[in-house]
Amino acid sequence: MLAESEGEETGDDTELLLVRVRAGDADAFERLLTRYYPFIFKTAFRWLGHRTDAEDVTQSVCMRLADAIQGFDGRSRFTSWLYRVTLNAVRDMQRSQQRRKRQLAEVAALASEERAPDQEDQLRVADIWRKVRELPEKQRDAVFLVYGEQLSQAEAAAIMRCKEVTVSWHIHNARKTLRDLL
Repeated sequence: MLAESEGEETGDDTELLLVRVRAGDADAFERLLTRYYPFIFKTAFRWLGHRTDAEDVTQSVCMRLADAIQGFDGRSRFTSWLYRVTLNAVRDMQRSQQRRKRQLAEVAALASEERAPDQEDQLRVADIWRKVRELPEKQRDAVFLVYGEQLSQAEAAAIMRCKEVTVSWHIHNARKTLRDLL
């Protein structure tokens, strides 16, 4: 499970930390960040594929966490909630990068410089994940959660806030799209 693999001591311990953080305890917040920083970074890195981007997202999540934690209602595991917060930050960065790319393209008045990978590149796992990152958002989320994070489809559905069958559908469509791309 995600929480266990990232060093979460117990759900009760995390709950106590959350209560203390909400009360303004800076030491508890530091402990919570220390515990979950690797989880946030690993999640961001898997989705973005670049260390510096993942570090930027991790810092962004950590800065927003003090305020955002007030919105955690305890209906899901803390790690599931934190995963959603991190994914939202990843999406924010991706949208920002896309805007920047469009602006640069307009200023330079150049055509997009996308290149089709050759057959050797297609066989490499890194290239496949790069193509996964190009999928529509819901398909990409489902593939990353189930195959990248090795979550069950039920866990992915909880994070994506949809039904398990919807996750299956997104994965099915992603496979078809990737088959065409590769």
